[in-house]
Order: sequence, then structure tokens, then C-alpha cells
Amino acid sequence: MKRAFSKSSLGLKTALCGLGITFSLAFQLAYADESATVAVIPAPGATDCNPYEEYTCLDDYLGTGFWQRLKNYYKLEMGQATPPVDPDGPLSRRDDFPPEAQTIPPMPFTEWPYGGTNPLGATIPNSVDSPLMAAIGDTDIGKWMFENHIQAYGWVDVGGNVSTSKVSHGGNSPAAYDYNPNALDLNQIVLYIDRFPDMVQKEHNDWGFRLSGIYGSDYRYTTSYGLGSNQLITKNLANGWDTPMIYADWYTPFVMEGLNIRVGRYISLPDIEAQLAPNNYMYTHSMTYTYDNYTNTGIMASLAVNKNWIVQFGVADGTEATIPHMYQKQTNPYPNNPAAGQINPLYPGTTFRVDPGANPNFTLCGRWNSDDGKDDVNFCANDINRGNYGYNNLQWYGITVYHQIDEHWHLDAELYNEHQNNAPNALNSTVQTIYANNGSPFASQFMPYNAPSLAQCANASVLTCTSSSTGLTGYLNYSPDPMNNFSLRPEIYWDYQGQRTGTATTYRNIAVGWQHWFSPQIEVRPEIGYMKANTAAFNGNSNLGIAPNRNNQTVLAGDIIWHF
Repeated sequence: MKRAFSKSSLGLKTALCGLGITFSLAFQLAYADESATVAVIPAPGATDCNPYEEYTCLDDYLGTGFWQRLKNYYKLEMGQATPPVDPDGPLSRRDDFPPEAQTIPPMPFTEWPYGGTNPLGATIPNSVDSPLMAAIGDTDIGKWMFENHIQAYGWVDVGGNVSTSKVSHGGNSPAAYDYNPNALDLNQIVLYIDRFPDMVQKEHNDWGFRLSGIYGSDYRYTTSYGLGSNQLITKNLANGWDTPMIYADWYTPFVMEGLNIRVGRYISLPDIEAQLAPNNYMYTHSMTYTYDNYTNTGIMASLAVNKNWIVQFGVADGTEATIPHMYQKQTNPYPNNPAAGQINPLYPGTTFRVDPGANPNFTLCGRWNSDDGKDDVNFCANDINRGNYGYNNLQWYGITVYHQIDEHWHLDAELYNEHQNNAPNALNSTVQTIYANNGSPFASQFMPYNAPSLAQCANASVLTCTSSSTGLTGYLNYSPDPMNNFSLRPEIYWDYQGQRTGTATTYRNIAVGWQHWFSPQIEVRPEIGYMKANTAAFNGNSNLGIAPNRNNQTVLAGDIIWHF
């Protein structure tokens, strides 16, 4: 992720008003009829039908017509922790694999997270609980999609915050997803169209795909340089679009316990958290995640060696990079020319690569899951190549650990170190001259906004240095019932050279969040967080030349996720 500040936010009054209206609508829908939280409300013309007791009457309950079926499906699930289940449906996981770790609701996942594939041994087609698919279920296109195991679904995520930081554009940074203080944001409108391969059966090969689209303020965290990236680096739009996942899957059960090969653009493998809102405990993210790898374009193979072990190996074109940028060059406005008084030891030629960090890399990960499914360890070397400084060419080495204490408590922890080599030194006068004369692919002529930060090396005499950061974060979670979860997120983030956040300092953060589900389709996530740095790191905006002037900040934030 690069430093990113939008040109506009909506202000404190609008934020409070919008949040109040949004949360009020959700509560009114949830509790407009008290019986909706304890029993299914019969649909018109189906007064004796309860799909939770008799699944075969689901279509009668929903009725006919898109809007009636959509409304009745939301009504059906209101106050319920699960959708109605078809007793004659296929098994949802292999009986010889460890049991699922958690449930949705109240958690953001059922399997302890690992990326690059759908869960091996626990993925079946048509398994997403989608009001949209229910609404079109009696149409020709809906029937065709179901028969071919294709689903369309998504969500809308709106959030806001009240902060002690005041710089209206980006003042909460290096916090992310709520980086504009005292504002209301359309974080994400997301649409998926996908097909899941059947990874439970052992009789035949299968295939799948995903096409995704995102619009909102969160596009800035998934943007891949060269794919619609002018929205971020040239215009710095408050809201934009991206396609964070476009891939095809091929699955075979005949290699050990199952092999899936994914080709295309996909989410980077490690981490507790993820970019897409429903995949996270809380509205905001840890800094450990914010300044991490986000997406790759390449090939990823995921192999279930046995019921406990999964290994993954992939080759990609870089991080947040597009394949054409591996070869594309542009004219250098400030080449090395001592006779004319131009000295550019960073990029001496008359041309330079658009992104010097867009190089082939490899990923190697291993995951162990206990027989009872309560413990999980995932270790990974992600996006490894020569590590040359680029748009986001991060060399990531880390581990995530999960443990279920009992039916109400579980905890997660993540530790990583990431680095880039040959990062230009922000303190060096030659580097400053080179950038002032646009002699770098990341100078203002090429990236007027949100360019990767320079490193603040140990002394001003060196031209470049290795920039490194270490993140340590965790979640302690308590779930009193299937519709609620409370999370405590402590964190320490060391940005040694300031290349990730713009400030060379150590951050200590803590946040507490509550996730409440009105149904499997509607979730609200209020939270409060406190961040502290050893030096001034908050209430600034690098794009506007405003230096941070605060060592700490407190942010009250929250969002609502509405699935369709």
C-alpha cells in the first residue's frame, strides 16, 4: 500500500448524519417487527411455510418477481444466524478433514485464513448465501446460472469516523480505510461473478473462475500500477474502481489430497486480514496489514499433502504490478550528463523502466492445521525476488498463528518482516536533486500523487539503503452468541526507515471493535482505536506538503455491510 489521500471528504456533520441514518435503517429493518428476530415471517400467500423447518417450501415462501423474492429473502433471514439449509444438499466438506474453525456469522471466515485458493476439501459450488441469486432463482437466467454453478453476489460497505486529527484530507494516515478524519466514506461497492470448483468430491477434475469489481474509496489500497492506476497516481480521486480478482481455477483431486492451480490476478496469500470488507473482523485494519502486499498477477499452485498440511508455490510478476510494466520504459528527463552538470547515479541512462520493481517473483507457503481444527500455523515467503525498490516490490517473510481457546474465545497473531533493496535516501542531497528534476520513474512528473515513499537512511551520505519494516499484531476475540463478536487488536509496527508510512518511527496501537449481525446479510462494526508514535506521524498530508504534527490520535469509527 502506498500513502494515499483523497482530494475531498464530507465533513463531520455529514459523517455523523450519514452514519446515524445508515445505522438507524439497519436497526429499523431488524426490529420493525419483534417477531422477525425469533421466527420466520410468512411471505404473502404462504402463511404456513417455514423454509427453516421445511426447505422444499422455500420457493413458495419467496413468491414470484424479482423485488418480492428479494424482499422476502431478506425478511426470511432476519434474526437468523444461518440461511435455511437443504437437507438433501451435497456435503460441504470432507469428513476426514479437520472441522471448520469458525462460523459466519459472527466471524468473517469459516476456515483459518489462507489465500491463493478456495479452501481445499471444504468448497462446493453454489455455496454463497446470496439474496440476489434467490431473487432471480425463478428466472431462466437464474436457473441457468444455478445449473452451471455460477453465482453473482456482492455488498455495499459504508463507514465513517470521528477523530482527534483535523487535517481534512488524509489526516488519520498512516491509519487506513478511514484515512480522512471526521468523514463519511463509500468504502466499497463490490460485485463478484464466480464459479467454485467442487473440492469436496474425489471423483473428477473441476474448474472455476472469479470476476470481481470494486468501486469506492478503498480502490486506492488494491490499485495495481498500470491497471486504472491514473485514478490514484495522476488524479488522486476520492473514489475509484479496481478489479482485484480476475482468475481461473483448475482443480484435481487425484494429486495427493487435492491440487488447485490458480491463474490470473489474486489476493496475496498471507495475513489475518483482507482487503474485502466482509473478510475482516473490524472496519479498520492494522498497520501491519495496511503496509503489506495486496495483490499479485501470476500462477499459484495449492496442494493438500494430507488432511493437516497444505503447501503453496507461485510465480508472479511482482506486487501491485502489471505484466507490461516488466518491460515498459520511458524517457528519463534527467539522465547522467556530467558535462551539463547533471549527475544521476540512480537512473543514469536516457530511459528507465516504468517500474524497476516489477520483476518475476516466487511465493512459497506452508500451512498446518490440527486434527481438531482448533490450531493453525501458516508460514510464508511471499513475492521474493532481488527486492529492487519499486512501486511496491515488498519482500515478505512472516507467520500467522490461530488458536481456538473454547467455543467463545479464540486468538490470532501475525508477525512479519518486509524489505526493499536500494531504496533512494530522502536525506541525500543528490537524491533530492534527481527527484526535483524528475530523474526517477516515481518523481512528480510521472506520479504527482501517492508515489512510493523514499527511505530515511542512517545517514545523509549514502545514496540508497535497504528499507525494512516489521509488523506484529493480533486479535483476541470473544463471541457470546452466533450474532455478536468482540475483538481486541493490539499492535506494534516498526517502520525503521519510514519508507512505508513516511515517518521513521515505532507505532503502538490498540483498538476494540464489536461486530453485530442482524442477519447473515447485514452487519455493523463500531470500534474505537488509539495510535501512538515515537515522533509526530499523524495529522498531515504528504500530497499537500503538510507535515504531521501529532504523536497520537484517537478514532471512533464504524461501518455497515449490506450483502446482496
